[in-house]
Amino acid sequence: MRLNEESPPEVDPDVIADARAPGLDDDDIDDSSYVSGLPGFLGVIDVGIARIEAVLLAFGVLAMAINTMANVVGRFVLGQSLFFSEEVNRALIILITFAGISYAARHGRHIRMSAFFDAMPSRARKVLMVIIAVTTAAAMFLLTWYSVDYLLAQASRGRLLPALQVPVWWIIVWAPLGFFLTGLQYALTAIKNLIDKDIWLSTSTLEGYDDDTEEEV
Repeated sequence: MRLNEESPPEVDPDVIADARAPGLDDDDIDDSSYVSGLPGFLGVIDVGIARIEAVLLAFGVLAMAINTMANVVGRFVLGQSLFFSEEVNRALIILITFAGISYAARHGRHIRMSAFFDAMPSRARKVLMVIIAVTTAAAMFLLTWYSVDYLLAQASRGRLLPALQVPVWWIIVWAPLGFFLTGLQYALTAIKNLIDKDIWLSTSTLEGYDDDTEEEV
């Protein structure tokens, strides 16, 4: 045995956690190729939500870009702005916002206050994650109910947008849809944690560490 043999260098736990945690490029994927990790019909629902989010977000962003560019061209080239441009962008912002909350939930990107959660042992984190997902799903479905009630109230008033001359409720119909899809996503996350041994922040995003000594990054 060699007494002067150098010991291997210690590896920073944060480096290990970073290697195991899903990176930005891992879960910010093209949703057209998204494959669910849930079995059977639950996987079909998960993939369906991903497709709906992809279509809504792609349409919203592209339409907003085209509308904004057309308005700039009209203003500085033709000397006349598009009179409906502001209302179209307002409708698209609502669409992107409420489609985006479901997208963020599926990729585990919502802000989390995790100080106490991170300090817990693995089994306790698993139980707490299920409770968090179920509670959040219930809150989203409750907001779906309230937003539908608000939508029906607006529809009954018959108000029209001044420029587009379309009913106001047309541009807020995305609110209940977004809340409902987000509620489904959190419900699927709870199921994912119940049927899988790992801890999942969402149906497609693993927790950033594997044992109690590693921190999420």
